[in-house]
Amino acid sequence: MEGYRETTYGDAFADVYDDWYADVTDVEATVGRVLRLAGPGGRVLEVGVGTGRLAIPMAAAGLSVTGIDSSATMLAKLSDLDRDDSVATFLGDMVDDLPDRRFDVVLAAYNTFFNLLTAERQQACFTSVAQRLAAAGRFVVEAYVPEGDLAAGSHVTVRSISVDRVILSVSQHDPDQQRADGQYIELTEAGGVRLRPWAIRWASPDELDHMAARAGLRLDSRSSDMGGAPFDAGSPQHVSVYTRDQNE
Repeated sequence: MEGYRETTYGDAFADVYDDWYADVTDVEATVGRVLRLAGPGGRVLEVGVGTGRLAIPMAAAGLSVTGIDSSATMLAKLSDLDRDDSVATFLGDMVDDLPDRRFDVVLAAYNTFFNLLTAERQQACFTSVAQRLAAAGRFVVEAYVPEGDLAAGSHVTVRSISVDRVILSVSQHDPDQQRADGQYIELTEAGGVRLRPWAIRWASPDELDHMAARAGLRLDSRSSDMGGAPFDAGSPQHVSVYTRDQNE
C-alpha cells in the first residue's frame, strides 16, 4: 500500500483498539501461559505492545514486562492506562530496536509478527529475538493459519452498522506475495469519513519453523490457542513456542 509505514497501523487504530479488540484473544489465558513459561518475576518483552492490553495484566501478575511499539500514539495510550507505570516501554520496531538485554519470554501476540511486511524482515525479527533470549528463553508467536487456497482479489465486508455510522472493511489479497492490504472505512453522519489502514505479510507455521531454525531456534510446542488446546490440520490459529536449539 503506497505510503504505508511501520507506524501507520498504530497511529490509525490507537483510539479504537481497546474498544474493537479488547476480547480478540483470551487475556487471562495469555497471562497464565506466559507466567508458566517465564516463571514468577520472569522478564518478558512484548513486541508490538500497543495499548498494553496484555502487558499491563502480565505486569499485574508479577512479571517484569517491557513493551516495544513503533507507534508513539499507541505508547501514549498505554501510558494513560498504566497508572502504576508497571510496564517499561520503548519506541521502535521489533527488528532493529529491541532492548539490548536478555528476556525469559518474548511475545508476539495476535498476528503482530505479520506486521513485518517481507520475509526478510520476518527472518530478521527471529534473529534479533534469538539474540535476546535467556539461556532457556522462549519466543511465543500467536498467529492465524493462512488458508491454502486463498484467491487473489478484493473483498468488501461490513464490520458494523448503526443508525449514524457504518464501518466497512476493504482489502486486497496477493497470495503470491503472501500479503494483504486493507482499510477500515468509517462513515458517520456527523464526522464524514475516517480511514484506518492496515497491512500484513502472512506466513504458514512451517515457514515460521524454518525461519526459527535459521535463527538457531527450534519449535518447543504448538497449540491452537493460549489455553493449550491441541493443534491440528483444522486449527484456524496457532500459538508456537520456540526455544534455543541445543545443537547451536
